[in-house]
Amino acid sequence: MAYPVVDAPYGLKPINLIGGQVFAGSTRDYPITNGYSTNIFYGDYVGLSRGEIVRLSVSTGTAGNQTGIFLGCRYTNPVTKQLTFSQYWPASTAAGDAVAIVADDPDQVFKGVVCSATTAVASGARAMIGQNLAMINNTGSTATGNSKNAILAPSDTPATTSSLPVRVLGLVTDTAVSLGTATYTSISTNTVTCSALPFALPVGTDVGSLDSNGNYVSYGSFVDTAAAAGATTFILNQPPVATSNSTIVFMQYPEILVKINFGQHQYYAGTSIA
Repeated sequence: MAYPVVDAPYGLKPINLIGGQVFAGSTRDYPITNGYSTNIFYGDYVGLSRGEIVRLSVSTGTAGNQTGIFLGCRYTNPVTKQLTFSQYWPASTAAGDAVAIVADDPDQVFKGVVCSATTAVASGARAMIGQNLAMINNTGSTATGNSKNAILAPSDTPATTSSLPVRVLGLVTDTAVSLGTATYTSISTNTVTCSALPFALPVGTDVGSLDSNGNYVSYGSFVDTAAAAGATTFILNQPPVATSNSTIVFMQYPEILVKINFGQHQYYAGTSIA
């Protein structure tokens, strides 16, 4: 079965719960202030201010301020006077009964797109699993109602900073892209020399090789700096743990699985929201 190409971020989408818990897609309703002046898009982070939902601009994280992910809303349309269900909250809507639908379970597993900057799709990698990552705060689309927030592709050493907003749980293999192979020549610390790349390498590309039986062996590293097609070197975030043979294998994982990091979600913070 062919899966669609992932060409843009869409915020965070709930898909499961950690620990094998039964996932019923449950959400919680929270009020939105009448006339709240900021658009909130499906997949955006939200928090509480004086008991009502506000959109959060999340990049490096703020302890205990995240209520969950916005999944639409309902309100009485001030023009038609009809109950309206909307993918996003239109800024400044005059509705006294507005309610946000929020995925607020702190054990929620989300799917999201990895980007190197704004909406430039990059890659996740095996070496990112278990690490903490930052987010990219983008303005969503009023045409689709969807968020454009992305997960920021990391660089250099593994990210262990506790204040970062998400923890990586896994890779989405359904939309993985097998970029191809190149021939290994040599390595100097983090810089690998190889045959001319027949394709570009986005930041975060998973790198490995094949053993004598043709089985994949992970380098335990990923591409640190984007490399153009035709390049004969590329830089890893850290030296590989193994280089099995001369064939280098490159995989791009545009989507990864994450959860809101411990201490970032309001349910996992001892200090309540003001």
